[in-house]
Amino acid sequence: MPVLVGTSGWQYRDWRGVLYPAGCPQRLWLEEYARHFITVENNGAFYRLPTAETFAEWRDRTPDGFVMAVKASRYLTHIKRLREPQEPVQRLMSHAGALGPRLGPILLQLPPTLPLDAETLASLDACLAAFPASTRVAVEPRHESWWTEDVRALLERRSAALCWADWRARPGSPLWRTADWGYVRFHVGIANPWPRYGRQALTTWARRITDTWPEEADVYAYFNNDPGGAAVRDAETFIRVLVARHRQAYQPDGQQQGHDQDAAVDRAKA
Repeated sequence: MPVLVGTSGWQYRDWRGVLYPAGCPQRLWLEEYARHFITVENNGAFYRLPTAETFAEWRDRTPDGFVMAVKASRYLTHIKRLREPQEPVQRLMSHAGALGPRLGPILLQLPPTLPLDAETLASLDACLAAFPASTRVAVEPRHESWWTEDVRALLERRSAALCWADWRARPGSPLWRTADWGYVRFHVGIANPWPRYGRQALTTWARRITDTWPEEADVYAYFNNDPGGAAVRDAETFIRVLVARHRQAYQPDGQQQGHDQDAAVDRAKA
């Protein structure tokens, strides 16, 4: 499986002329996006959970092998703060499950005001247990108190991936491998023009990924620096950097770099 590279969302008006041709109507942006990238992170679900019908529509509008990660609702992570997770998790999965084979990992991004204590650790454990066993869940804590061996052990036991989050070209967390798959988010770089990433920073991240996970591991990488189409440009560059390190990656023009595209799609469907 290649490293799956995409962006956090696709519905950005300032991507016209960067990813979307001037004559492409907004109702066809997802189809156009899927011509360039094999995966997308649906961060809009964080603000408002789409209906099952909407997820099913996205499934039908994207090709075989396409993967949509879903950012969990802020109701679960920021309002409930992981407490009593059964109902919000069930509701999330009953909606997102309509993606069928397109459904990728679920991202739990925790609020930066949520420190770790015994109760919160237990809440995270209960939350991860509430997901179907086959669901991949990535966790992105944003308070420094979370970097403990208890947290690492819990993620490993639940086969949940610690999200490797980049802020200003630096890791925002320990680079723990807690599952046999990985999840990486790029929030903002320090190159010009803002908020781009420089090639050196992307090369360093490519090395971290290829040194940590073997070729057969699934690693999802999403660029969240959307202003001005920076995410698109950086995702394209990151794919080229990965290929230079002899790691499969999906080329922005819709062709597989590194190995045969059809074989990669077949594996993604399996």
